[in-house]
Amino acid sequence: MSRRELHLNVNILHAGFSPAAWRMDGVNPYAAFTVDHYVRVAKTAEHARLDAVFLADQAAISDRIDYRPITSLEPTVVLATVAAATERIGLIATASTSFNEPYNIARRFATLDHVSNGRIGWNIVTTADPASARNFGLTGAIEHGRRYERAIEFTEIVKALWDSWEDDAFIGDVAGGRFVDVARVHAIEHKGKHFSVHGPHNIPRSPQGHPVIIQAGGSDDGRELAALHAEAVFSASQSLDEALAYARELKTRAAAYGRVGGVPLNLAGLATIIGSTEAEAKRRQEELWDRIPLDYSLARLSGVLGIDRERLKLDEKLPDEIPLPPNGGHTFFKATLALARNNDYTVRQLIRALNGSTGHRTIVGTPEQIADDIERWFTAGAADGFNLMPDVLPTGFEVFADAVVPILRRRGLFRSEYQGTTLREHLGLARPESRYAAKAYKAPQQTAQTAH
Repeated sequence: MSRRELHLNVNILHAGFSPAAWRMDGVNPYAAFTVDHYVRVAKTAEHARLDAVFLADQAAISDRIDYRPITSLEPTVVLATVAAATERIGLIATASTSFNEPYNIARRFATLDHVSNGRIGWNIVTTADPASARNFGLTGAIEHGRRYERAIEFTEIVKALWDSWEDDAFIGDVAGGRFVDVARVHAIEHKGKHFSVHGPHNIPRSPQGHPVIIQAGGSDDGRELAALHAEAVFSASQSLDEALAYARELKTRAAAYGRVGGVPLNLAGLATIIGSTEAEAKRRQEELWDRIPLDYSLARLSGVLGIDRERLKLDEKLPDEIPLPPNGGHTFFKATLALARNNDYTVRQLIRALNGSTGHRTIVGTPEQIADDIERWFTAGAADGFNLMPDVLPTGFEVFADAVVPILRRRGLFRSEYQGTTLREHLGLARPESRYAAKAYKAPQQTAQTAH
C-alpha cells in the first residue's frame, strides 16, 4: 500500500484572507487587479512543490469595496496567463453552474487543460448571492434545492462532453488523409430537466481526460453533489471532531455510488497568521484586526448568518435561534455558528476569532505550531490536505513556503519534488476512461484510400 501524501493548495484570495491585508506595509493595494500578483504567488507555490493554486470567483460586487479588495478578475482568464508563466503547479478555477451553460464550461476548461498540459481543475459552485443573480437577469438567488439539482445535471453533461472524444479519436494521418476517426467522436444527446445538449464536444480529449473536479459546499445537497461527482472538496470545519465526521460522511456517501479509493479528497480551509514567535504572530493578528472597521465585521457576520445586524449585540452571545438561511450559503453559516457555540463566544469575540473573515479555521503561531496542527489533522484523517489562505499575499504565503513547508518535509509528510506533470498526478487521482471507449467498438472498414 502506497504511503498517504499530504496535499497543499494556496487560495490566491486577492490581497490575502484578512480584509486589512491590502493596508499592510509593503503591499500594493492594487495587486489583486494585476496578473503579476497571481503569477508571483503561483511561482512561489511551484517552487515549494504545492499541488495547486486556487482562484475563487464572484460575479458581482458582494462586499464592501470601500473597505477591501474583492474577487473580481475572471479566474480562467487569469489562470491561462499563469499557465504560460509556470510549468508544474496545478491551476484550479471556480465556475458557477447557476450562471453558465454546460457546453461553454466544458469547452473553457478542456481548452485550459490543453493549454496547461494537464494542470487544470474546476471548482464547482452554485452561487447563492442575490447580487450575482440580478446581474444575470434574475430578481433573486435561485432556490437552494433547484440550484443543486441544476448543478448535478450540469456536471454530468460537462463530464459527458469531455468523454465525447475517445483518447485515440485524433489520428492526424498525413499520408492517408484522415484527420479524425469520426467513429470515435460521440454525440451525447442529453435531454434533461434543465438542459438539452446534443454534442459532441468540438475539442479532442484533454491531457487529463477530465480536468479535476472539485466541489465547495457543505449543505446536504452540496455533499450529495460531491459524493456523485467531486474528486476533491474544499471544506470548512472548525474542530478536529467536526472535520472527522465530515470526512467519514462524505466518503460513505461516495461509496454508496460505488466510488472507492479515498475519493473525494478532503481539502480543509486553513487561514494562517505566522510569526517567528507566538507573540510576534499575535502582534501581527492584532495589527490586522486594528485595521478592520468594526461595522464592516458586523455587516459580514450578519450577512453570513442571515440575520438583521440589529440582533448582533457586541458583548452578548449570538441569539439562541438562528435558522439556516433557505437560499444562503450553508457552509460558512454552519462553520461560523459552530465556532461561536463551541467556544461560547460573544459577538465581539466571534468577529475577532474570525479575523474579519467568515468561517474558515485560523491558526496564529510559529511555523512549528502551524506544522504541528497540519500534521495532527492529517494523521488523524480529518483532512487529506489543506486549502491555504495566508493572511497577506504574497508575503504571508512566502513565509509559509520558506518556513512551514521544510518542516513538513523533514517529518516525511510532504514531497520534495513533483513525481508527475499533471494535477491528477499531484493529487494521486486516476485518469478517467471515456465512457464511450468502454463500450464495444467496431473499427470502420478501411479502404485503400484510408488504410495506413
